[in-house]
Amino acid sequence: MKRNIVAAVLLSFVTFGIYGLYWFVKLTNETNELTNNDKYASGGMAFFLTIITFGIYWAYAMGKKVDQMENTSNNDVLYLILTILGVGIIVYILAQKAINNAVEGKEAK
Repeated sequence: MKRNIVAAVLLSFVTFGIYGLYWFVKLTNETNELTNNDKYASGGMAFFLTIITFGIYWAYAMGKKVDQMENTSNNDVLYLILTILGVGIIVYILAQKAINNAVEGKEAK
């Protein structure tokens, strides 16, 4: 689903992170759908694993899925580094941008 990135970031801050949790689950589930890949955890399971791994699992998996959607490489490393540095919101933004581009590509066909 295509989302306005600025609105999503603002809602995450205004709701003190509650919308961010929703956005996290939706990002995970939507990238799973767009990549037709069920080897990655669902949004709920990814959230649970994030609690245990401090977001490292999710960032790496999200980077792999974005690589697959965009036919690129090394997003997994970038997302992992951003998460370790504590700027995971940038990972959300980059992942949403990839989803928006993929949805636009499907709509154009």
